Amino acid sequence: MGRASRQRPVRRAVRVKTVQALPRPLDDAQVEALLAEMRSTRDRALVLLMLQGGLRPGEALGLHLEDIAYGRRRVVVRHRDDHPKGARSKSRYERVVDLHEPEALAAVSAYVMGDRPAEAETPLMFLIGGRGARRLEPLGYDGLVRMFARACTRAGIREPWVTPHALRHTHATRMWEGGMRELTLQKRLGHASPESTRIYTRVSDPAVVAEYNRALVRNDAPTQEAK
Repeated sequence: MGRASRQRPVRRAVRVKTVQALPRPLDDAQVEALLAEMRSTRDRALVLLMLQGGLRPGEALGLHLEDIAYGRRRVVVRHRDDHPKGARSKSRYERVVDLHEPEALAAVSAYVMGDRPAEAETPLMFLIGGRGARRLEPLGYDGLVRMFARACTRAGIREPWVTPHALRHTHATRMWEGGMRELTLQKRLGHASPESTRIYTRVSDPAVVAEYNRALVRNDAPTQEAK
């Protein structure tokens, strides 16, 4: 045992396979309640860009005025790393996002033409307004999170998973359920890997059970009428 006691212990890493959580989208009632609680055109424009364009929070905050093409109904998401408050795009590739739902562009236009401080010299779109000391500063992620949390509280949908990024999940889920192909969805969301997009194509067990029960009701309906 003397020799064995001098041997170095072998350490092995044990990896436990965990279940990957599916993204949780907001339902139509939650979206409607959230939009009803937007207190400014700036906040409404931000939320709609993430909801109808699938933009990440950092991508929306980093938009410049020149990135919106109103006539072509699209927004260009560019990789920039010079935001004063650290907001930036996760992807390093430029992409074009079409916005054929009219609400987002209308909200952006209303903000830029009406509420965005006219004396601002920065090309960044979303700024802090009001009359405080931080007026004209670019809006950062912390400010977006606070605004979003307050709106969720007023709307009665304050949950840990309801974050600004949940709006992107909601958009992606809607596009997939509406029939958008996986490759097209990957390009629209700016995912570098198809595996990142594939999480929206997976169906959770509760969803399977719900679909199964609905199918049973539909199949049983003619039988009940015949009786």
